[in-house]
Amino acid sequence: MTHAVCNLSELVMDPSLNSDIDAVRDMVNRFMQTEVAPVMDGYEQRREFPRELVRKAGEAGLYGAAFPESVGGSNMGYLAATVIQEEMARNDVRFSACNNQQGSTCPGAIYLAGTPEQVEKYVPNLLAGVTIGGMQLTEPGGGSDPEGNMKTFAKRDGDVYRITGQKMWASMSNETDVGVLYARTDRDAGAKGVTAFIVEPKKYAGWNAQPIEMLGLSKSMRTNVLFLDDFVVPVENRLGAEGDGFKIVMRALQPGRVTIAGKALGVARACFEEAVRYANERTLRGQPIGRFQMIQSDIAEMATAIEASRALVYKAAYYMDNNLPSNRIAAIAKYHASQTAKMCADKAQQIFGGYGLAQEYRVSWLKSYADLFFTGEGTANVQKILIAEDALGYKIADRHHGKSGLRNVRQPQEQVAAGG
Repeated sequence: MTHAVCNLSELVMDPSLNSDIDAVRDMVNRFMQTEVAPVMDGYEQRREFPRELVRKAGEAGLYGAAFPESVGGSNMGYLAATVIQEEMARNDVRFSACNNQQGSTCPGAIYLAGTPEQVEKYVPNLLAGVTIGGMQLTEPGGGSDPEGNMKTFAKRDGDVYRITGQKMWASMSNETDVGVLYARTDRDAGAKGVTAFIVEPKKYAGWNAQPIEMLGLSKSMRTNVLFLDDFVVPVENRLGAEGDGFKIVMRALQPGRVTIAGKALGVARACFEEAVRYANERTLRGQPIGRFQMIQSDIAEMATAIEASRALVYKAAYYMDNNLPSNRIAAIAKYHASQTAKMCADKAQQIFGGYGLAQEYRVSWLKSYADLFFTGEGTANVQKILIAEDALGYKIADRHHGKSGLRNVRQPQEQVAAGG
Protein backbone atom coordinates (compact mmCIF):
# COMPACT_ATOMS: atom_id res chain seq x y z
CA MET A 1 0.00 0.00 0.00
CA THR A 2 1.26 3.49 -0.84
CA HIS A 3 0.74 6.50 1.35
CA ALA A 4 0.39 10.13 0.31
CA VAL A 5 3.14 12.25 1.81
CA CYS A 6 2.05 15.64 3.12
CA ASN A 7 4.29 18.48 1.98
CA LEU A 8 2.38 21.09 3.97
CA SER A 9 1.10 22.74 0.80
CA GLU A 10 -2.36 22.74 2.34
CA LEU A 11 -1.09 24.01 5.66
CA VAL A 12 0.95 26.93 4.38
CA MET A 13 -1.61 28.32 1.97
CA ASP A 14 -3.41 31.25 3.59
CA PRO A 15 -6.58 32.52 1.89
CA SER A 16 -5.56 36.07 2.81
CA LEU A 17 -2.40 35.83 0.68
CA ASN A 18 -2.66 37.22 -2.83
CA SER A 19 -1.77 35.39 -6.02
CA ASP A 20 1.53 37.30 -6.27
CA ILE A 21 2.76 35.71 -3.04
CA ASP A 22 1.72 32.26 -4.28
CA ALA A 23 3.64 32.93 -7.50
CA VAL A 24 6.71 33.98 -5.50
CA ARG A 25 6.53 30.78 -3.49
CA ASP A 26 6.36 28.69 -6.65
CA MET A 27 9.24 30.61 -8.23
CA VAL A 28 11.50 30.08 -5.21
CA ASN A 29 10.75 26.36 -5.14
CA ARG A 30 11.58 26.04 -8.84
CA PHE A 31 14.83 27.95 -8.38
CA MET A 32 15.90 25.86 -5.41
CA GLN A 33 15.04 22.58 -7.10
CA THR A 34 16.64 23.36 -10.47
CA GLU A 35 19.61 25.58 -9.56
CA VAL A 36 20.56 24.76 -5.98
CA ALA A 37 19.64 21.13 -5.31
CA PRO A 38 21.83 19.63 -8.09
CA VAL A 39 25.04 21.40 -6.98
CA MET A 40 24.86 22.45 -3.31
CA ASP A 41 26.24 19.19 -1.94
CA GLY A 42 29.27 19.64 -4.21
CA TYR A 43 29.95 23.11 -2.81
CA GLU A 44 29.67 21.68 0.69
CA GLN A 45 32.09 18.85 -0.03
CA ARG A 46 34.61 21.27 -1.54
CA ARG A 47 34.03 23.86 1.22
CA GLU A 48 33.62 26.38 -1.58
CA PHE A 49 31.49 29.49 -1.29
CA PRO A 50 28.73 29.33 -3.96
CA ARG A 51 29.21 32.79 -5.49
CA GLU A 52 27.65 31.76 -8.77
CA LEU A 53 24.52 30.53 -7.00
CA VAL A 54 24.27 33.76 -5.00
CA ARG A 55 24.51 35.73 -8.23
CA LYS A 56 21.79 33.61 -9.82
CA ALA A 57 19.58 34.09 -6.76
CA GLY A 58 20.11 37.83 -7.02
CA GLU A 59 19.21 37.80 -10.70
CA ALA A 60 16.05 35.87 -9.83
CA GLY A 61 15.05 38.60 -7.38
CA LEU A 62 15.37 36.52 -4.23
CA TYR A 63 17.10 39.27 -2.25
CA GLY A 64 15.28 42.44 -3.24
CA ALA A 65 11.62 41.89 -2.34
CA ALA A 66 11.57 44.49 0.45
CA PHE A 67 13.43 47.18 -1.51
CA PRO A 68 12.09 49.67 -4.08
CA GLU A 69 12.67 49.21 -7.79
CA SER A 70 14.89 52.31 -7.85
CA VAL A 71 17.69 50.30 -6.17
CA GLY A 72 17.10 47.00 -7.92
CA GLY A 73 14.38 45.59 -5.68
CA SER A 74 10.89 44.44 -6.58
CA ASN A 75 9.04 46.39 -3.82
CA MET A 76 6.85 43.35 -3.11
CA GLY A 77 7.27 43.82 0.61
CA TYR A 78 8.31 42.03 3.76
CA LEU A 79 5.68 39.31 3.42
CA ALA A 80 7.16 38.33 0.07
CA ALA A 81 10.69 38.53 1.50
CA THR A 82 9.67 36.33 4.42
CA VAL A 83 8.02 33.72 2.16
CA ILE A 84 11.19 33.69 0.03
CA GLN A 85 13.34 32.97 3.07
CA GLU A 86 10.87 30.37 4.30
CA GLU A 87 10.93 28.42 1.04
CA MET A 88 14.70 28.72 0.61
CA ALA A 89 15.25 27.36 4.13
CA ARG A 90 12.68 24.61 3.58
CA ASN A 91 14.46 23.43 0.42
CA ASP A 92 18.08 23.87 1.54
CA VAL A 93 18.71 25.89 4.67
CA ARG A 94 22.46 25.82 4.01
CA PHE A 95 22.10 28.04 0.94
CA SER A 96 19.86 30.45 2.82
CA ALA A 97 22.72 31.29 5.18
CA CYS A 98 23.57 34.57 3.43
CA ASN A 99 20.02 35.81 2.87
CA ASN A 100 20.10 38.47 5.58
CA GLN A 101 23.47 39.76 4.44
CA GLN A 102 22.27 40.01 0.84
CA GLY A 103 18.68 41.13 1.29
CA SER A 104 18.11 42.50 4.78
CA THR A 105 20.51 43.69 7.47
CA CYS A 106 23.47 44.78 5.32
CA PRO A 107 21.75 46.50 2.36
CA GLY A 108 18.95 47.55 4.72
CA ALA A 109 21.30 49.50 6.98
CA ILE A 110 22.89 51.23 3.99
CA TYR A 111 19.50 52.11 2.51
CA LEU A 112 18.10 53.28 5.85
CA ALA A 113 20.95 55.62 6.75
CA GLY A 114 23.13 56.05 3.67
CA THR A 115 23.56 59.06 1.45
CA PRO A 116 22.10 58.81 -2.06
CA GLU A 117 25.62 58.21 -3.33
CA GLN A 118 26.24 55.39 -0.85
CA VAL A 119 22.91 53.75 -1.63
CA GLU A 120 23.49 53.92 -5.38
CA LYS A 121 27.03 52.59 -5.08
CA TYR A 122 26.38 49.59 -2.82
CA VAL A 123 22.75 48.50 -2.51
CA PRO A 124 21.92 47.41 -6.10
CA ASN A 125 24.96 45.11 -6.34
CA LEU A 126 24.16 43.49 -2.99
CA LEU A 127 20.56 42.78 -4.02
CA ALA A 128 21.77 41.45 -7.36
CA GLY A 129 24.19 39.03 -5.69
CA VAL A 130 27.11 40.66 -7.53
CA THR A 131 28.79 41.59 -4.26
CA ILE A 132 28.69 39.55 -1.05
CA GLY A 133 27.41 41.39 2.01
CA GLY A 134 28.11 41.10 5.70
CA MET A 135 27.25 42.64 9.05
CA GLN A 136 29.90 42.83 11.74
CA LEU A 137 28.28 43.67 15.08
CA THR A 138 28.64 41.10 17.87
CA GLU A 139 31.87 40.79 19.86
CA PRO A 140 33.28 37.93 21.96
CA GLY A 141 32.11 39.54 25.21
CA GLY A 142 29.04 41.22 23.77
CA GLY A 143 26.45 38.47 23.65
CA SER A 144 22.95 39.94 23.67
CA ASP A 145 24.24 43.43 24.50
CA PRO A 146 26.67 44.10 21.62
CA GLU A 147 26.47 47.89 21.85
CA GLY A 148 26.91 48.15 25.62
CA ASN A 149 29.96 45.87 25.64
CA MET A 150 31.49 46.93 22.33
CA LYS A 151 35.27 47.38 22.45
CA THR A 152 36.15 47.64 18.76
CA PHE A 153 37.34 51.23 18.30
CA ALA A 154 37.45 53.48 15.25
CA LYS A 155 39.89 56.40 15.47
CA ARG A 156 39.61 59.31 13.06
CA ASP A 157 42.88 59.94 11.22
CA GLY A 158 42.41 62.72 8.69
CA ASP A 159 40.20 61.48 5.88
CA VAL A 160 40.06 57.88 7.16
CA TYR A 161 39.11 55.92 10.26
CA ARG A 162 41.45 53.24 11.58
CA ILE A 163 39.58 50.38 13.24
CA THR A 164 41.02 47.90 15.72
CA GLY A 165 39.17 45.17 17.56
CA GLN A 166 37.47 41.80 17.21
CA LYS A 167 34.05 40.58 16.06
CA MET A 168 32.37 37.24 16.65
CA TRP A 169 29.75 35.27 14.68
CA ALA A 170 30.47 37.48 11.66
CA SER A 171 28.70 35.49 8.96
CA MET A 172 30.30 35.49 5.51
CA SER A 173 33.04 37.89 6.66
CA ASN A 174 35.62 35.65 4.97
CA GLU A 175 33.84 36.38 1.66
CA THR A 176 32.50 39.89 2.27
CA ASP A 177 32.91 42.46 -0.50
CA VAL A 178 30.75 45.12 1.20
CA GLY A 179 29.73 45.03 4.84
CA VAL A 180 28.34 47.20 7.60
CA LEU A 181 30.58 47.22 10.66
CA TYR A 182 29.84 48.84 14.01
CA ALA A 183 32.58 50.31 16.19
CA ARG A 184 32.99 52.82 18.97
CA THR A 185 34.08 56.33 18.12
CA ASP A 186 33.59 57.47 21.73
CA ARG A 187 34.56 55.05 24.49
CA ASP A 188 32.63 56.92 27.19
CA ALA A 189 29.28 57.55 25.49
CA GLY A 190 27.67 54.13 25.85
CA ALA A 191 25.30 53.25 23.01
CA LYS A 192 25.60 56.83 21.72
CA GLY A 193 29.29 56.25 21.10
CA VAL A 194 28.70 53.55 18.45
CA THR A 195 29.12 54.44 14.77
CA ALA A 196 28.31 52.45 11.63
CA PHE A 197 30.73 52.07 8.72
CA ILE A 198 30.47 50.66 5.22
CA VAL A 199 33.52 48.42 4.90
CA GLU A 200 35.24 46.96 1.84
CA PRO A 201 37.57 44.26 3.21
CA LYS A 202 39.19 43.37 -0.12
CA LYS A 203 40.44 46.91 -0.67
CA TYR A 204 42.28 47.45 2.61
CA ALA A 205 44.66 45.50 4.83
CA GLY A 206 43.98 44.67 8.46
CA TRP A 207 40.92 42.42 7.97
CA ASN A 208 41.44 38.81 9.04
CA ALA A 209 38.33 36.59 9.08
CA GLN A 210 38.75 33.04 10.34
CA PRO A 211 35.86 30.59 9.77
CA ILE A 212 34.50 28.86 12.88
CA GLU A 213 33.93 25.12 12.79
CA MET A 214 30.30 24.55 13.79
CA LEU A 215 28.78 21.09 14.08
CA GLY A 216 26.10 20.40 11.47
CA LEU A 217 26.23 23.81 9.78
CA SER A 218 27.29 24.69 6.26
CA LYS A 219 30.93 24.19 5.31
CA SER A 220 30.65 26.53 2.32
CA MET A 221 28.77 29.47 3.85
CA ARG A 222 30.52 30.17 7.12
CA THR A 223 30.38 32.32 10.20
CA ASN A 224 33.66 33.78 11.42
CA VAL A 225 35.71 35.35 14.12
CA LEU A 226 37.03 38.62 12.71
CA PHE A 227 40.26 40.36 13.74
CA LEU A 228 40.68 44.03 12.83
CA ASP A 229 44.17 45.50 12.97
CA ASP A 230 44.33 49.16 11.92
CA PHE A 231 41.73 48.43 9.26
CA VAL A 232 41.09 51.51 7.11
CA VAL A 233 37.67 52.95 6.29
CA PRO A 234 37.44 56.24 4.36
CA VAL A 235 35.43 58.94 6.11
CA GLU A 236 33.08 58.98 3.12
CA ASN A 237 32.12 55.40 4.07
CA ARG A 238 30.83 56.35 7.49
CA LEU A 239 27.13 55.50 7.63
CA GLY A 240 25.25 58.40 9.16
CA ALA A 241 26.86 60.64 11.75
CA GLU A 242 29.18 59.57 14.53
CA GLY A 243 27.04 58.06 17.28
CA ASP A 244 24.20 56.99 14.97
CA GLY A 245 25.23 53.32 14.96
CA PHE A 246 22.83 52.14 17.66
CA LYS A 247 19.67 53.49 16.03
CA ILE A 248 20.84 52.22 12.63
CA VAL A 249 21.41 48.67 13.85
CA MET A 250 18.14 48.57 15.77
CA ARG A 251 16.19 49.48 12.65
CA ALA A 252 18.24 47.15 10.45
CA LEU A 253 17.75 44.17 12.78
CA GLN A 254 13.97 44.53 12.98
CA PRO A 255 13.21 43.13 9.50
CA GLY A 256 16.00 40.61 10.01
CA ARG A 257 14.13 39.28 13.03
CA VAL A 258 11.03 38.69 10.89
CA THR A 259 12.87 37.05 8.01
CA ILE A 260 14.88 34.83 10.37
CA ALA A 261 11.52 33.75 11.79
CA GLY A 262 10.57 32.86 8.22
CA LYS A 263 13.72 30.76 7.98
CA ALA A 264 12.85 28.99 11.23
CA LEU A 265 9.38 28.31 9.84
CA GLY A 266 10.97 26.82 6.73
CA VAL A 267 13.18 24.55 8.83
CA ALA A 268 10.18 23.43 10.89
CA ARG A 269 8.30 22.57 7.71
CA ALA A 270 11.27 20.66 6.34
CA CYS A 271 11.53 18.62 9.54
CA PHE A 272 7.80 17.93 9.44
CA GLU A 273 7.91 16.76 5.84
CA GLU A 274 10.89 14.51 6.48
CA ALA A 275 9.16 13.03 9.52
CA VAL A 276 5.89 12.39 7.65
CA ARG A 277 7.72 10.76 4.76
CA TYR A 278 9.77 8.51 7.02
CA ALA A 279 6.77 7.59 9.18
CA ASN A 280 4.99 6.32 6.07
CA GLU A 281 8.03 4.47 4.71
CA ARG A 282 9.47 2.83 7.85
CA THR A 283 7.62 -0.28 8.88
CA LEU A 284 7.42 -2.04 12.22
CA ARG A 285 5.42 -5.19 12.93
CA GLY A 286 4.13 -5.15 9.40
CA GLN A 287 2.80 -1.58 9.27
CA PRO A 288 4.13 1.95 8.83
CA ILE A 289 5.26 3.49 12.10
CA GLY A 290 2.90 6.36 11.33
CA ARG A 291 0.09 4.01 12.38
CA PHE A 292 1.34 4.09 15.98
CA GLN A 293 -0.29 6.67 18.23
CA MET A 294 2.95 8.03 19.73
CA ILE A 295 4.18 8.91 16.24
CA GLN A 296 0.80 10.42 15.41
CA SER A 297 0.97 12.52 18.56
CA ASP A 298 4.32 13.97 17.46
CA ILE A 299 3.06 14.65 13.94
CA ALA A 300 -0.04 16.41 15.29
CA GLU A 301 1.99 18.62 17.64
CA MET A 302 4.37 19.57 14.83
CA ALA A 303 1.58 20.44 12.40
CA THR A 304 -0.25 22.56 14.98
CA ALA A 305 2.85 24.50 16.02
CA ILE A 306 3.78 25.16 12.39
CA GLU A 307 0.33 26.59 11.69
CA ALA A 308 0.56 28.88 14.71
CA SER A 309 4.05 30.05 13.78
CA ARG A 310 3.00 30.69 10.20
CA ALA A 311 0.16 32.94 11.36
CA LEU A 312 2.49 34.94 13.64
CA VAL A 313 5.30 35.27 11.11
CA TYR A 314 3.00 36.42 8.33
CA LYS A 315 1.27 38.85 10.70
CA ALA A 316 4.62 40.41 11.64
CA ALA A 317 5.50 40.81 7.97
CA TYR A 318 2.07 42.33 7.30
CA TYR A 319 2.62 44.87 10.09
CA MET A 320 5.96 45.86 8.59
CA ASP A 321 4.46 46.18 5.11
CA ASN A 322 1.81 48.52 6.49
CA ASN A 323 4.22 50.57 8.62
CA LEU A 324 2.56 49.52 11.87
CA PRO A 325 4.51 49.18 15.15
CA SER A 326 6.05 45.78 14.66
CA ASN A 327 8.81 45.19 17.22
CA ARG A 328 6.44 43.38 19.59
CA ILE A 329 4.85 41.10 17.00
CA ALA A 330 8.26 40.51 15.39
CA ALA A 331 9.63 39.38 18.76
CA ILE A 332 6.63 37.08 19.30
CA ALA A 333 6.95 35.64 15.80
CA LYS A 334 10.67 35.06 16.11
CA TYR A 335 10.32 33.48 19.54
CA HIS A 336 7.49 31.16 18.54
CA ALA A 337 8.94 30.16 15.16
CA SER A 338 12.35 29.37 16.64
CA GLN A 339 10.68 27.30 19.39
CA THR A 340 8.66 25.49 16.73
CA ALA A 341 11.74 24.74 14.61
CA LYS A 342 13.55 23.36 17.63
CA MET A 343 10.59 21.21 18.66
CA CYS A 344 10.00 19.88 15.14
CA ALA A 345 13.68 19.04 14.71
CA ASP A 346 13.72 17.17 18.03
CA LYS A 347 10.60 15.20 17.20
CA ALA A 348 11.81 14.43 13.67
CA GLN A 349 15.05 13.04 15.06
CA GLN A 350 13.10 10.88 17.50
CA ILE A 351 10.90 9.54 14.69
CA PHE A 352 14.01 8.72 12.63
CA GLY A 353 15.66 7.04 15.61
CA GLY A 354 19.36 6.38 15.08
CA TYR A 355 19.14 7.49 11.45
CA GLY A 356 18.30 10.98 12.67
CA LEU A 357 21.93 11.36 13.76
CA ALA A 358 23.41 10.22 10.44
CA GLN A 359 24.71 13.03 8.25
CA GLU A 360 23.30 11.40 5.11
CA TYR A 361 19.83 12.31 6.39
CA ARG A 362 19.16 16.02 6.34
CA VAL A 363 17.25 15.82 9.63
CA SER A 364 20.65 15.75 11.35
CA TRP A 365 21.74 19.13 10.02
CA LEU A 366 18.26 20.63 10.12
CA LYS A 367 18.52 20.11 13.88
CA SER A 368 21.70 22.21 13.97
CA TYR A 369 20.02 25.06 12.10
CA ALA A 370 16.99 24.90 14.38
CA ASP A 371 19.38 25.44 17.29
CA LEU A 372 21.04 28.31 15.41
CA PHE A 373 17.77 30.13 14.72
CA PHE A 374 16.86 29.78 18.39
CA THR A 375 19.79 32.11 19.06
CA GLY A 376 20.42 34.14 15.87
CA GLU A 377 18.97 37.66 15.43
CA GLY A 378 18.25 37.80 19.16
CA THR A 379 18.09 34.88 21.58
CA ALA A 380 14.83 33.41 22.83
CA ASN A 381 15.38 35.05 26.21
CA VAL A 382 15.88 38.47 24.62
CA GLN A 383 12.62 38.05 22.69
CA LYS A 384 10.84 37.14 25.93
CA ILE A 385 12.17 40.29 27.59
CA LEU A 386 10.85 42.43 24.71
CA ILE A 387 7.47 40.69 24.81
CA ALA A 388 7.15 40.90 28.59
CA GLU A 389 8.23 44.55 28.85
CA ASP A 390 5.58 45.50 26.31
CA ALA A 391 2.93 43.42 28.09
CA LEU A 392 3.85 45.05 31.41
CA GLY A 393 3.45 48.50 29.95
CA TYR A 394 7.10 49.49 29.82
CA LYS A 395 6.82 50.04 26.05
CA ILE A 396 10.41 49.04 25.49
CA ALA A 397 9.51 46.82 22.57
CA ASP A 398 8.27 49.70 20.42
CA ARG A 399 10.56 52.46 21.63
CA HIS A 400 12.45 52.67 18.34
CA HIS A 401 9.47 52.58 16.01
CA GLY A 402 9.08 55.75 14.00
CA LYS A 403 11.52 57.77 16.12
CA SER A 404 14.90 57.10 14.56
CA GLY A 405 14.83 59.70 11.81
CA LEU A 406 15.71 56.98 9.29
CA ARG A 407 13.81 56.22 6.11
CA ASN A 408 11.77 53.05 5.79
CA VAL A 409 13.50 50.42 3.65
CA ARG A 410 10.53 50.40 1.28
CA GLN A 411 10.26 54.20 1.11
CA PRO A 412 11.86 55.57 -2.10
CA GLN A 413 14.61 58.08 -1.53
CA GLU A 414 12.85 60.72 -3.58
CA GLN A 415 9.99 60.60 -1.07
CA VAL A 416 12.44 61.03 1.79
CA ALA A 417 14.03 64.03 0.08
CA ALA A 418 10.59 65.56 -0.42
CA GLY A 419 9.63 64.93 3.18
CA GLY A 420 7.25 62.09 2.30
